[in-house]
Amino acid sequence: MASFSQVCLHTFGYELPPRRLTSDDIEKRLEPLYARLKLPTGRLEMMSGIRERRMWEPGTRPSEAAAGAGRNTITAAGIDPADVQCLIFSSVSRDMMEPATASFVHHALGLSPHCLVFDVSNACLGFLDGMVLLGNMIEHGQVQNGLVVSGETAEELIESTLKNLVEDSSLTRKTIKSAFASLTIGSGSVGLYMCRGTVETEERPRLTRASWLANTRFSDLCLGGQAAPETTLMATDSEELLIRGIETAHETWNLFSANNAWGDGEIDCYFCHQVGTAHARLLFERLGLDPDKNFETLAVLGNVGSVSAPITMAMGIEQKRFKRGMKGAMLGIGSGINCMMLGVEW
Repeated sequence: MASFSQVCLHTFGYELPPRRLTSDDIEKRLEPLYARLKLPTGRLEMMSGIRERRMWEPGTRPSEAAAGAGRNTITAAGIDPADVQCLIFSSVSRDMMEPATASFVHHALGLSPHCLVFDVSNACLGFLDGMVLLGNMIEHGQVQNGLVVSGETAEELIESTLKNLVEDSSLTRKTIKSAFASLTIGSGSVGLYMCRGTVETEERPRLTRASWLANTRFSDLCLGGQAAPETTLMATDSEELLIRGIETAHETWNLFSANNAWGDGEIDCYFCHQVGTAHARLLFERLGLDPDKNFETLAVLGNVGSVSAPITMAMGIEQKRFKRGMKGAMLGIGSGINCMMLGVEW
């Protein structure tokens, strides 16, 4: 558990990929599989609640996506890139094993050579982890400000999954289940400029608290990586991951809301990492939270990995769903299983 008194969430920025890939588009690609296994069309959107997800142009690197969101954040914040003191890149996607993808983003944004630069990797929880790390540095006076960015690129995973599903004639209704989660993934990028709170930032939201929990007994429920050259696949036990993820989230919520400091009655809006409609429904039911307070972007963005929760808050602010005088909570559940909840007061 951590608490903060000096950390301002000054400005969000994001960038949406130009191409839309609908669930209908995906099912058209899967027609040979659907015909062979006698699967009804429309099941992907029905089961996930995802109508479409966004895709970058072919060849877009995670650093390029993140840099786009970073530029938008810097412009919206009205700051000089040379004044940014820390840059954290937090995506599941990365350009390569070495160097840190943050290095490419740093160069693209023209940040100072004195800016602290590094990657944080923790599946879909990376951005929230980055917020806590940067928040701690700001709280303790190690830096006065910083930028957290994420750029997820789902194109290769989607294409590899579709190709494998169509070409593998040994697949059955049972064995295709582990690939289903891969078809819910979307692309996108988001950035957040954080700084030490001052009189000038009184009207900006503040990061006030954080709780987290690791449940790594179940670290094998979602495994993703490069299966072969230029082939990326992910295997997910969606049903078990749903159960264990919500269990972990429930324990995390108990830590977060301890001593009745932040109960459901005090929270005006939730911004969650989004997996599917069934997941959201069961999550709020298990935690005893009001589902009407959940602001969602799932239907039009899909599961955007580490981008999901922060871009949803950014859009919530844009649409005046989250505004001054409110309390908001960000909840992330990442394969591993790891869970984190952040409290934001405005």
